[in-house]
Amino acid sequence: MKTRARIATWQRLRQQPTWKLLAADNAPLTAALLQGLLLDVERQLPASLLHERLARELEELRAHGHAVPRTAQAYVAEWLGSGWLERRFPEGASEEQYELSTQAIGALRFLGSLDSSRNVATESRLALVIQQLVQLARQTDGDPHSRLAELLAERERVDAQIAAVSEGRVDVLDDTRALERAREIIALADELAEDFRHVRDDFQQLDRDFRERIIDDERQRGEMLEALFAGVDVIAESESGRSFDAFWRLLTDAEQSGQLEAAVDAVTGREFARKLDRRERSFLLHLTRTLLDRGGHVHDVLQHFARSLKGFVQSRAYLEQRRLHQLLKQTQAEALKLRDRVRSNEGIDYTLILSGARVHSLSRWRLNDPRHSQVDSSIVRAEGAAITLDGVGELVAQSEIDFRSLKQCVHTLLADHAQCSVGAVLQRYPAEQGLGSVVGYVALGSRHGMLVPDRHESVSWRGEDGHERRARIPLLYFLKEKRDELV
Repeated sequence: MKTRARIATWQRLRQQPTWKLLAADNAPLTAALLQGLLLDVERQLPASLLHERLARELEELRAHGHAVPRTAQAYVAEWLGSGWLERRFPEGASEEQYELSTQAIGALRFLGSLDSSRNVATESRLALVIQQLVQLARQTDGDPHSRLAELLAERERVDAQIAAVSEGRVDVLDDTRALERAREIIALADELAEDFRHVRDDFQQLDRDFRERIIDDERQRGEMLEALFAGVDVIAESESGRSFDAFWRLLTDAEQSGQLEAAVDAVTGREFARKLDRRERSFLLHLTRTLLDRGGHVHDVLQHFARSLKGFVQSRAYLEQRRLHQLLKQTQAEALKLRDRVRSNEGIDYTLILSGARVHSLSRWRLNDPRHSQVDSSIVRAEGAAITLDGVGELVAQSEIDFRSLKQCVHTLLADHAQCSVGAVLQRYPAEQGLGSVVGYVALGSRHGMLVPDRHESVSWRGEDGHERRARIPLLYFLKEKRDELV
């Protein structure tokens, strides 16, 4: 039974892009091109640049006798259909972007591991396992006596090390063991950096699942909509979202980042680090930036999914999607009812008009002649317009707030009162500029008056159309002791 289950599992995995890439007839060529274009240096390329670089690679391969009969566009289309490439259209981009799929990266990493010379079992890997297990046992132990014994033993070890260092005895790893541990750390960090792709894919699947639940699942749809309308970020609050948020906080912590950078600088400055190859040294030197860049991209994707899902609900777009979904289900139900009465090749006396686009040959196009769009650039002298001072004043009054008049009104009112609010000023002096006068009084009050926190008052004014309007504004008082500021 176990054998049959494994066979079924391997058959299912054989249909996945990872296995397909490894089992392809031209797998060495395809894997080499994909790695050179979208893994070693850059992770994303616009369509035009990808086609150009791939075409250049294909020409060079043909010159050396390799059989690559197809065009760059044809190979990109094949890789996209096989699931080895992903195509996106980022917001604000002028063209679509291509990157390797998670399955393709996994296949390329597996091929790279076959060519590595790392030993199957190393001291550093065993030490890492022991250290993590000891730490896990310590952190999950709720007995204070055993915890105290562990801390006392740790203090004794630290005291012994301090004494040894004080006497000038310092134990350091030899170059072979140090180099081995450095490469183990690089391999682990490299895998960690690639895990961001899996996290991003998880968020994409989570976003699709939430949208499907909103549209289809009647039982869970109410709770989901209530949470989204209440402003809850359901993607960030999910298990994947909380896990990534904890990781992101640790990565962006100033103290942790400082320790990481200091450790990288110290390791790369050691004598054994010179035996690392160029790629390994470059990866270590840029480790912090690599983790922050890839983690930041996932963080942006998380925020984008959260905003788009909330906008999907708040814009009521899900209602139209739900209606289409229900229509499709009704259509399928009706088709099932007619399945036994109407054959698939039987005519039903109905003409379905399909939408389409008219395609014309490029030879029918005509080049644009700029001369046809030229305009007469000659300047005709016009007679001077008759403008009066009253007309100019009226135009200024319509386009600008007359702060001088507003200050004069407040200054006059404060001569008889110790204080007055904006509403009191409007009762005494009606708003001649409508809403503009109200805005002007509020601006003067915020600058020369006193704001009462969390208090509002209602004011009214009559617009140019004769209709009365009302508004609630912050409660502002003009004070008599600041009357001279309004001169």
